[in-house]
Amino acid sequence: MSYIKAFLLFWYDFVIGDDWVIAAGVVLALIGTHELVRSGANAWWLMPIAVSVLLALSVWRLIAAAERRKRQL
Repeated sequence: MSYIKAFLLFWYDFVIGDDWVIAAGVVLALIGTHELVRSGANAWWLMPIAVSVLLALSVWRLIAAAERRKRQL
């Protein structure tokens, strides 16, 4: 049983990593792309926009956390 637990923990850490918000955003972008393709729309543009927005969100959250830590000192 410990092999299965270790395997699942590896994949959790690999997919979720340090930021579950980014992982959830990627999943939502993939679902959105899927739904656009199912409806017949050209959906190539959604993933680059989602990645750009998620990257900006990640950097913004990192800078905000660093500023909060700096104010606490």
